[in-house]
Amino acid sequence: MALRIPKAQLPTELAQSMVDQLGAVPENVEVIWHSPQVAQDNLEFGDKVGAWDAADASLKSFAHMAVAAQVGCSWCLDVGYFHARNADLDLVKASQVPRWRESDVFTPLERDVMEYAEAMTSTPLTVTDELYAGLLDRLGAAAMVELTAFIAFINLATRANVANGVESQGFSSACEIPLATRPHTSGAASAS
Repeated sequence: MALRIPKAQLPTELAQSMVDQLGAVPENVEVIWHSPQVAQDNLEFGDKVGAWDAADASLKSFAHMAVAAQVGCSWCLDVGYFHARNADLDLVKASQVPRWRESDVFTPLERDVMEYAEAMTSTPLTVTDELYAGLLDRLGAAAMVELTAFIAFINLATRANVANGVESQGFSSACEIPLATRPHTSGAASAS
C-alpha cells in the first residue's frame, strides 16, 4: 500500500528534532501535517499519553503492539518495537507480541493485557466483565483507567495510519531480535 495522501513539508526545526530523536521523520507526521493543528494536537496528546506512569511501561508497550497487529498497522509495530528497544524493555517478549497467543514467553497478566487490548480494538468491543475485573484487581484503578485510555489512543493512531496508507519505515531494523509476524487467521489483519 502506498501513502494515500502525499507528505506535507514540515517546518525544518520540527523535522530536524524528529530526525534527532528517531533517525528519520515519521511519515505519519508528514501525512497529517496537511492540517498542522491536527498534527500538533496529536503530537502533544501523544507526548502526554507517553508521560502517564500509573501502568507498567512493558504492559502498555505490549498493548500498543497487540492493537497494531490486530489493526494491521505495520508502522506502529515497527515504531513500537523500536520504542521497546530504546526503553530497555524485554525485546524477546516485545518481538513475540504479534503472535502472543502461540508464544510461551508471556505471563498471565501480560496475556490478559493483550487480550484486553484486542477486545477494545474489536468492533463491536468484546471486553468482558471478567477480563476487566481481573485486570482491575491486579493493576488497581489508576493503572486500569490509564491502560484503557492508552489503548483507546493507540486505536486512534493505528487506524489513522492504516487509513492514510502509512506503513513501516524500518525503525525496528536497529533491534537485534526480529519482530515476529502475526499468524494469519480468518478476519485478522496480518502484520508486516
